[in-house]
Amino acid sequence: MPGVLPISPLVWPHLCTNSRQVVKMSATGIRKPGFESPAIKLPSHPTYDLKGVVKLALAEDAGDRGDVTCMATIPLDMEVEAHFLAKEDGIIAGIALAEMIFHEVDPSLKVEWSLKDGDHVHKGLQFGKVSGRAHSIVIAERVVLNFMQRMSGIATLTKAMADLAHPATILETRKTAPTLRLLDKWAVLIGGGKNHRMGLFDMVMIKDNHISAAGGIINAIRSVDEYLGQKNLQMEVEVETRTLEEVNEVLQYASQMKTSLTRIMLDNMVVPLPNGDVDVSMLKEAVQLINGRFETEASGNVTIETVHKIGQTGVTYISSDILYQFIAVNLAL
Repeated sequence: MPGVLPISPLVWPHLCTNSRQVVKMSATGIRKPGFESPAIKLPSHPTYDLKGVVKLALAEDAGDRGDVTCMATIPLDMEVEAHFLAKEDGIIAGIALAEMIFHEVDPSLKVEWSLKDGDHVHKGLQFGKVSGRAHSIVIAERVVLNFMQRMSGIATLTKAMADLAHPATILETRKTAPTLRLLDKWAVLIGGGKNHRMGLFDMVMIKDNHISAAGGIINAIRSVDEYLGQKNLQMEVEVETRTLEEVNEVLQYASQMKTSLTRIMLDNMVVPLPNGDVDVSMLKEAVQLINGRFETEASGNVTIETVHKIGQTGVTYISSDILYQFIAVNLAL
């Protein structure tokens, strides 16, 4: 299974002890520093404070004293140039975030890249560099790498899953690390997947608990239609179905009533077999019943081994939390 991209701790090819003197190295193909719009933008969220998350991560590492080892061993006026090194193959993610972190620590640091988020890296590739005060680089280094390795791991696994799932589209879930949701979902976009709902606020998703509380699947959909009408809200609406009978119930309701429903989830219609394969016949039948009237989403028993077969059923989307069960890509600085 694709893993977390190891980006090694920053590689320091030259440490120059002369104040404000940095050994110059070739920058062929390097993108000049500056806050350009990232190729793949951060998903939007009405309350998420990315800068606050960055500050919290830095404060968590620095504590109340700062980097005591750095202060004890590295001259304050030392300037260095450090390089990003991929320690294994994968999809790189977190470049735009890394620039934000370096800038938060020390706006005078210069960061340059030869790649962009979403590009493939191979083991041993130097793909960026940062230059400036050694103290500042050391303080930012581990936070930058922790974020980049996590995001690159998610992006690498997403890329593998998305390629196998074609022509279906891979979605993630809300099973993200607390406070890191936007970064996890950003990494999925970078890897070639698409985002499911951001949270509880931007999409109606009628699941089994809601259906039970409402007294049935049709009551639940009807209640949603009434609520959205009363509140004058327009948003996507998805309902979870677990059987072909429920799919038929939903289709019959939609044929008779005006509804806000946009997508039908086909939950656990992929059945594991004793030999390790899966039976997708029920999923395929459900997709044929729906016949393009609504978007469809397969959920349950989705793995790197099963996703290709699921993607061939005609389903629109395949959602899985496996995208967050990654192995970080090993990177170094």
